[in-house]
Amino acid sequence: MSEIYFAGGCFWGVQHYFELVRGVTGTEVGYANGPEGNVGYREVCAGSGHAETVKVEYDPAVISLSALLDLYFDVVDPVSVNRQGNDAGVQYRTGIYWTDPADEIVIKLALEALQRRNDKPIAIEAEPLKNFIPAEAYHQDYLDKNPGGYCHIGQDMFEKARNANPPHGEAAVDKGELRQRLTPMEYAVTQESATEPPFTGEYDEFFEPGIYVDVVNGKPLFASTDKYNSGCGWPAFTKPIAELKEVEDRSFGRVRTEVRSAVSHLGHVFPDGPRDRGGLRYCINSAALKFIPKDQMEVEGYGEFLKYVK
Repeated sequence: MSEIYFAGGCFWGVQHYFELVRGVTGTEVGYANGPEGNVGYREVCAGSGHAETVKVEYDPAVISLSALLDLYFDVVDPVSVNRQGNDAGVQYRTGIYWTDPADEIVIKLALEALQRRNDKPIAIEAEPLKNFIPAEAYHQDYLDKNPGGYCHIGQDMFEKARNANPPHGEAAVDKGELRQRLTPMEYAVTQESATEPPFTGEYDEFFEPGIYVDVVNGKPLFASTDKYNSGCGWPAFTKPIAELKEVEDRSFGRVRTEVRSAVSHLGHVFPDGPRDRGGLRYCINSAALKFIPKDQMEVEGYGEFLKYVK
């Protein structure tokens, strides 16, 4: 399981909201990122500097951090300082706190995109988790125990949370439409977890500057800067530029780690990559990718990703 910490006003409603999301495996309310030392509700309300925060544990094979961030943005006023709903004070500030350093880039990119949609400065803190003190027992699952209790999140958003991540996947696709739009190989690889024959893919020996996006939905996946010639017969990258799902694959009598986007099978990741670049080899099917040249990225809407292409 993975974990992320959300501060978004009164933690009663935020906890109940995320508990409803498929893929969330556990939640706990507490007080985060204030001065060191044990505190309780009384001290926090008196201005200890901690934020009412919800610890969210989730299965990244079921729901991505990006999807959780989108859900979080739906229930906070991102430009409000120390206030959400009827609650005001430093303990009601908004914040996203991480324990996994790899989450930082996902969070920062999501906040940059959110800022572009807002005229006023975003007030959401984004920083590593410094501390987290579990709240008193009566605060845990408060709205489950007190259905009529105060909440600054509307019932319509709770319903949205219940339906946010349906069992068939994070982002449903129209299989019929894909069969018409993709080549047979692209469809077999992305939707049926097939593997293209080695040394046959369009991007195996291709090293032009640009980014590689998901052939199904156009989401950025890899940058040319992180591509190298591994000799394996498929495009190889040292790291992705987007959060990907990693799933245990026991097919063909082997144990491997499959790499997936929200809508596509991409390939596998192996621990035999260049040691000086992290030691990973993302072995990806060309058929799962579409290349966007560096000089066309701006005009095609990928300008924000130019910083990844050197």
